[in-house]
Amino acid sequence: MSAGGADLSKLTARDIWVFDLDNTLYPAECDLFAQIDVRMTDFVASYLGMERAEARALQKAYYAEHGTTLKGMMTMHGMSPDEFLAHVHDIDLSPIPHMPELCTVLDALPGRKLVYTNGSREHARRITDYMSLAGSFDGLFGIEDSDFVPKPAVPAYEAFCRQHDVDPARAVFFEDMARNLKPAHEMGFATVLVHSAKDWSHEPIEARPAGAADESQPFIDYVTGNLTGFLEDVVKSRAE
Repeated sequence: MSAGGADLSKLTARDIWVFDLDNTLYPAECDLFAQIDVRMTDFVASYLGMERAEARALQKAYYAEHGTTLKGMMTMHGMSPDEFLAHVHDIDLSPIPHMPELCTVLDALPGRKLVYTNGSREHARRITDYMSLAGSFDGLFGIEDSDFVPKPAVPAYEAFCRQHDVDPARAVFFEDMARNLKPAHEMGFATVLVHSAKDWSHEPIEARPAGAADESQPFIDYVTGNLTGFLEDVVKSRAE
């Protein structure tokens, strides 16, 4: 269900707003993952002493099997995560457009606003600072805060809820990947899929985790292609 005349009653009594970071707070058309993807391949190649083509194939296999390349490298090779995260997130943020309306509507939402990303906390800080959104959020939760267990693993969501004292029955979860909304829905979050026609993953279809792009699942309460417009509708609905 999209916004724009949609019944937003599931969100009326909720006052905790949880946002994924990449391709959710900023448009997927920015394609920042293209930069991250290249830097992951370079790191894997250097770390394992592989040719780049071989490293890329392994990177994609780990993404499919472990949820993130990071988790695969840690599990299979005992890699320390800090250097990997610093390297892959050292990217140019200039493709992100100026989005003052998003800042305004986030500040108008009643209650707490949190970022929950499979990237690092520093990556979340850089992007929210760049987007002038740092003051709009009450906390950032990165992959290191879940002991490097990525979404959609349930223990990662449980760690997030513990750290930020989140009651899912009072919270709304915004994500660009459908599969990451299933555990949130089962825990009691209202769920919003932030949809884009842009395939940002740079993955062959056979390497994508199951459910990565399915928008028709019953665990998705709302679908929107315009996060700012959706939030504006939410604020207006609550005011009425």
